[in-house]
Amino acid sequence: MSKQTTLNTRSAIIQVFDGFRNELDDHNDRRERLIKSSRDVTNLSKKVIFLLHRIMTDDASPEDQDDHARAARAVSKSRDKLKEIQNLFAGFSHELQGERFWRYQRAVSPGLQEYIEALSFTYYLETGRLISYHEVQKTLSDAEGNNYFPLSVEDYLLGLSDLTGELMRYAISSIPRRGGRAKANEVCAFVRNCKADFESFTPYIRDLRKKQNVTSQSLEKIEDAAYAVAVRSSEYDLPPEILDDLVSRTMSSAFGGDHGGSTRRKRPREDDQEGMEYND
Repeated sequence: MSKQTTLNTRSAIIQVFDGFRNELDDHNDRRERLIKSSRDVTNLSKKVIFLLHRIMTDDASPEDQDDHARAARAVSKSRDKLKEIQNLFAGFSHELQGERFWRYQRAVSPGLQEYIEALSFTYYLETGRLISYHEVQKTLSDAEGNNYFPLSVEDYLLGLSDLTGELMRYAISSIPRRGGRAKANEVCAFVRNCKADFESFTPYIRDLRKKQNVTSQSLEKIEDAAYAVAVRSSEYDLPPEILDDLVSRTMSSAFGGDHGGSTRRKRPREDDQEGMEYND
């Protein structure tokens, strides 16, 4: 083989590996951008959830007993924040066109699931129902109905599963308020139905069984609180105002002032697919 042929062969090999290098650099850069965007979505979604809890419980005065008015106010403010998140999805949708979505799904899944949790909590306060797959996908589409990217069933179910923890906090925080005991029983039945419906998907969705265990804990907390209140209520023949005050003091004693419970679920970090976790 001549020297010129050897040089040409070497040049061709280097050119091929330069192409591999550029492709890997492009892949890593895109993945990092999507992870950062997913973090932004997660942070905004958490703010939406905190906003809903604050309006529905923390900001409500004893005189403000109209659940429907509070829910309407919470949903209205939440929709504005959710629109910001939807704009973020629109902004990086070009990174997930075609088969790219499935390649980078794990980079965006944490933020997407947190968004579904916030969206479903908003939807529950507005309608008292569980948001459907098609309704979630519709929020991830432009004005012409073109999807930013496909919504996987896995992300949909895992996001909804996280909703049960927020409903537990909402139910227990509502109990001291007038009408809160009925609301807690209503939420308890809803969470129980969610757990039963999700159970059939556990063999097919990774991580769903672990989230089902968390749902069971949330359901148990609501049931324990409702039972304690029912027992206390049966012991006294008191006017509703005094009974509500008694219930409030009972809840504070039972949960140490943390009506929502101290256990927080953990979610895998976006930038670490090896199993590291952090607290919400």
